Amino acid sequence: MIHPNFNPVALDLGFVKIHWYGIMYLLGFAAAWLLARKRCRQDWSPINKAQIEDLIVYCAFGVIIGGRLGYVLFYNMGTWLDDPVYLFRIWEGGMSFHGGMLGVVGAIWVYSRRIKTSFWKLGDFVVPLVPIGLGLGRLGNFIGQELWGRETEGWWGMKFPNDPDFLLRHPSQLYEFFLEGVVLFTVLFWFSRRQRPTGTIAGLFLLLYGLFRFAVEFAREPDSHLKDELLFGWMTRGQTLCLPMIAVGIILIIWACWAHRRQAAVAEGSKA
Repeated sequence: MIHPNFNPVALDLGFVKIHWYGIMYLLGFAAAWLLARKRCRQDWSPINKAQIEDLIVYCAFGVIIGGRLGYVLFYNMGTWLDDPVYLFRIWEGGMSFHGGMLGVVGAIWVYSRRIKTSFWKLGDFVVPLVPIGLGLGRLGNFIGQELWGRETEGWWGMKFPNDPDFLLRHPSQLYEFFLEGVVLFTVLFWFSRRQRPTGTIAGLFLLLYGLFRFAVEFAREPDSHLKDELLFGWMTRGQTLCLPMIAVGIILIIWACWAHRRQAAVAEGSKA
């Protein structure tokens, strides 16, 4: 198959070009806002409808600031040290999911303190909304022919017109769209439909995203400037960053379930 060679620019106004990738970000935030308004009606929701807009704005700033900082620190530290202004040239591209995730964690912490609610409960509320933006972002990568996969001989392989070698490659953007977007959203949406021990939803997100991303990285082409910096000769930077996510996810789920049982035991004992 050959990539349809979509125009990555959705709208050219002359003085500014609006790319599909940016539009996907906006659609992701809009969808998260709509779903959050619906899910805040749950009895155990840590926030009310009037607080949704501020929450989305906080998270949006967390994604953008954290995503850019993460990309520079995790993937382009050398470039930044040579050119400190590079950090602010966001129009040149470069965002990191792991940095964006840390930015959102910071935003949730700040907003939870502002509205005086539990950080963990607010985190559980937010994470089921995240896969929507992740999936749309991967579609944006596919349209813009970014982050393509490694070479393959499979019938599902795809040739990308802007690939200088024009090799048959894994359409890894679509793999990530399916796993990080569709599957992750479906699981988290189902799991969070009823009240769970505080922290388990966030832990499940960290665990599943880490596993999905770690798996897809085997089919995704490493960044050209990092091909010679694989850990143990095979582990990509993305896989390395996923390992702490998987570990923290497992620990958080175990801790949340233990804390829930302990609280239940204490409550039961007080009734005796």
